[in-house]
Amino acid sequence: MRSSVYIKGTAGERALIDAGPEFRLQAVRAGLERLDGIFLTHSHADHLHGLDDVRSLSRDNPIPVYGNGKTIAEMEERFSYAFGTKWGAQMGGGKPRLAPVIVDGPVKLGNLTFTPVPVKHGVLDILGWEVEECGEAGKSFLYLTDTSAIPSASMELLQGLRRRRVVIIGGLRERPHETHFCFKEALDASLGLGAEKVYLTHICHSHSHAEIEEFCAVFRESRGIRNTEFHPAQDELEITI
Repeated sequence: MRSSVYIKGTAGERALIDAGPEFRLQAVRAGLERLDGIFLTHSHADHLHGLDDVRSLSRDNPIPVYGNGKTIAEMEERFSYAFGTKWGAQMGGGKPRLAPVIVDGPVKLGNLTFTPVPVKHGVLDILGWEVEECGEAGKSFLYLTDTSAIPSASMELLQGLRRRRVVIIGGLRERPHETHFCFKEALDASLGLGAEKVYLTHICHSHSHAEIEEFCAVFRESRGIRNTEFHPAQDELEITI
């Protein structure tokens, strides 16, 4: 299924990064009953087009949706029926209740802090998210999907934050691609980010899970890396930070 992350904070916070076309199936499977916030990386269909299915989770209160200006604008246009008179749509039932927020810095959600990390997706400016739990030194993870380059300012930002337990980074395939890191580029980019574990995500169907595990093992051995593990992600993967 398409790549996204469901986050459960120890104080009960519930958040989502991206809502792809299978969101409803993923939510039912995970027993998801509440969302306190949705954090978008960008507005491509495979990261956004499940957004309508948060309607059952937003009956009592609108759900804040965070993203950069371009992503929020495209979300509002694509789901114009959910945003009332601004787009000439009628109000009424059968719609998700969403509260768009254009981010310009870290977002607090209970004890969780979501720090937006600008990265490149080809020529597009999109966001990764660093997620940290307040008061839990080193209990953080970084999510960078659909990335083809990490600007120097973002690299400085990431290196200035606390050491993180996990990096989840997009690695599309073994061959290079114009708008995505390939496996080697993704693993290379992760080396300076201080992670104990690195997971490749947003993987195409050209490789089996076992083949990617082997690629990661060879990469680790060839670099003489001992303190970081590398693995492909998979559907229903659960990680405790």
